[in-house]
Amino acid sequence: MSASSSRLSLRISRQELVLIFITMVWGGTFLVVHRAMAHSGPFFFVGLRFATASLLLAFFFRRYLKQVTWMEIKAGALIGLSIAGGYGLQTWGMQTISSSQSAFITALYVPVVPLLQWLFLRRPPGLMAWLGILLAFTGLVLVAGPQDGSLTLNAGEIATLLSTLAIAAEIILISRYAGKVDVRRVTLIQLMVASACAFVLMIPNGESVPAMSTPLLLSALGLGAASALIQVTMNWAQRSVSPTRATVIYAGEPVWAGVVGRLAGERLPAAALLGAALIVCGVIVSELRIRRKKAVPDQAPLEP
Repeated sequence: MSASSSRLSLRISRQELVLIFITMVWGGTFLVVHRAMAHSGPFFFVGLRFATASLLLAFFFRRYLKQVTWMEIKAGALIGLSIAGGYGLQTWGMQTISSSQSAFITALYVPVVPLLQWLFLRRPPGLMAWLGILLAFTGLVLVAGPQDGSLTLNAGEIATLLSTLAIAAEIILISRYAGKVDVRRVTLIQLMVASACAFVLMIPNGESVPAMSTPLLLSALGLGAASALIQVTMNWAQRSVSPTRATVIYAGEPVWAGVVGRLAGERLPAAALLGAALIVCGVIVSELRIRRKKAVPDQAPLEP
């Protein structure tokens, strides 16, 4: 075997480096959202967050808005609906669970995807997907803090678990339309749709508009800017980064959220920390594929 064929090559593109940075920013937003729940209802805050992001993008991208197409409207609307469902349920759940718990449970969207494909597309998961699902489910049991050996999820944990379905749909839709639409226009449309849907969901949740306070406004402004940056970057980078590699990068998001939560004083029990590690391992393992080495046919002897 030659040295060149046995050498392990690790190549990270510029787009992947940017996604790694965005994942760090994404992880840090969980604690901010958790703290903001002391000043606002969940759906109003999500609506305000994405309304702020929409205004920021509309200001910077105003010259590109005249050329919007129907495909961009369709893509932005579908992605926006999934964002509203994902972030809305996730934020609602953070009323009763810590930001670290929320982040690790949210990461379950990755191993959930193969199960959805099996259910709707009749594509059974492979061996590594099943192993990832098993690891992630075991991690969920530990993060949720089982009592008497049974898995008992509270309302916040159930809502966060449901949010993983919408987040998985967001990643899939972004990959589907990447390269076919203008990133700036689609990102603005999806944020506007997400904001409008969140404000509408205030009604069934019985929310009223809270009193405006400095912490609430600063949180909305900061997260609005972060959301705009995250969504534009995801749409841009996933034009050249495969969904599999992007998903593995996003697996680091709960780790960063856990680090930030730890620095802020959140303390997970030892069992929950083990569960968090199992969830991250399950996320990565579920995206691995077993590659069988092809046999190299013997070369025919050269004729004299």
